[in-house]
Amino acid sequence: MKDIEQIYRNDFGISFYWKEGNEIVSDKIQLLFKQMGFYFSVQELNEFHDLIEDCVMDQNTDDMYSTKRVFDKFLLKTPYVALDLEISPMELDSIKDLVDGSLFRLHLNEYVFGSGMN
Repeated sequence: MKDIEQIYRNDFGISFYWKEGNEIVSDKIQLLFKQMGFYFSVQELNEFHDLIEDCVMDQNTDDMYSTKRVFDKFLLKTPYVALDLEISPMELDSIKDLVDGSLFRLHLNEYVFGSGMN
C-alpha cells in the first residue's frame, strides 16, 4: 500500500489520504468500510460525524442491546443526500469509532504540525 497515507484503522475499516508520487493529496479523505468507499472532504467527514451522532442518539432512545435490537437494521444518513446505509447497531459502533478516530488523528496532526508548532 505505497499509494496511501493511513490516517486511522479499526477492525471494520480504514481512512487514508491518497498519494500522487511522493505527495499526499490532503484535500479529501478516503473512508473504506463494509465493501464501500467514500471520498470525503474534511467538512463532509464532519457532517458524517454529526449524522452518526444523531443516529446514535436516536438508537439510544430504544433498548439498543436487547436481543431483538442487536439484529435489527436501520438507515444511517450520509452527507450525500441520495445515499443512506442500512446498518446494524454493531456496525454503527464500528463506523462511529472509525470516523471519531479519523477526526481525532486529523485534529492532532493539524495541531502538532500546525498551530502547536513553536
